[in-house]
Amino acid sequence: MSFAGLNDADVAAALAACTAADSFNHKAFFAKVGLASKSSDDVKKAFYVIDQDKSGFIEEDELKLFLQNFSASARALTDAETKAFLADGDKDGDGMIGVDGEDYSFLKFGNVIAISVEIENEMLSKKLLNHSYY
Repeated sequence: MSFAGLNDADVAAALAACTAADSFNHKAFFAKVGLASKSSDDVKKAFYVIDQDKSGFIEEDELKLFLQNFSASARALTDAETKAFLADGDKDGDGMIGVDGEDYSFLKFGNVIAISVEIENEMLSKKLLNHSYY
């Protein structure tokens, strides 16, 4: 299975490196799978895969099952791992990682790979975002 154009061997190695509880570090994981070198289209695909309910936001329950997006047999993240991941990605403090506001930097690996304004505009045009401030 290829996830957003990632190499299956890199994904398998990244998953193997975080099989133990509390061993997951999202920055290290993303670096190992090679997402840093991917296009903004691949980053967009990754976001939409993780956003299981297609709300335009990645909520805590979706983040908890993050590794299972790469392999159905992967473990769920611990509460501590999930909260750390969410805290790093939730730049506007709304408890979700979104494609709007300051949450563009959801996928980070030292340097930020941004989910572009194009995604937000696309979602607005399809009425997938429903914010009163738009």
